[in-house]
Amino acid sequence: QVQLVESGGGLVQSGGSLRLSCAASGGTFSTYAVGWFRQAPGKEREFAAAISYSGTSIRYAESVKGRFAISRDNAKKTVYLQMNNLKPEDTAVYYCAADRYGGVIMTPDTWGQGTQVTVSS
Repeated sequence: QVQLVESGGGLVQSGGSLRLSCAASGGTFSTYAVGWFRQAPGKEREFAAAISYSGTSIRYAESVKGRFAISRDNAKKTVYLQMNNLKPEDTAVYYCAADRYGGVIMTPDTWGQGTQVTVSS
């Protein structure tokens, strides 16, 4: 099993940017797809972005398309989520998740602890 730790969350003004990181240990990280999910207060956890094990396939939720970019560095065992032009509705706890089967249609096996992103208006 792979273990995941998110970092990089914080408070930012509307229109600003943040870069989240998901660092992995254990397992064979390079064979896992990794996705980002988010959960706002009172709302269901929702998918944001995913990247395949090879990095060649990427999928975004419509709500973040054109503003967020997911990438991975298998040598560093890290997946990133670059978030630009942030909006108050992006405020949520962001979680990364790993899928051993490697595809961007995520069925997560492992979750990180989450990192808070707050966007002020």
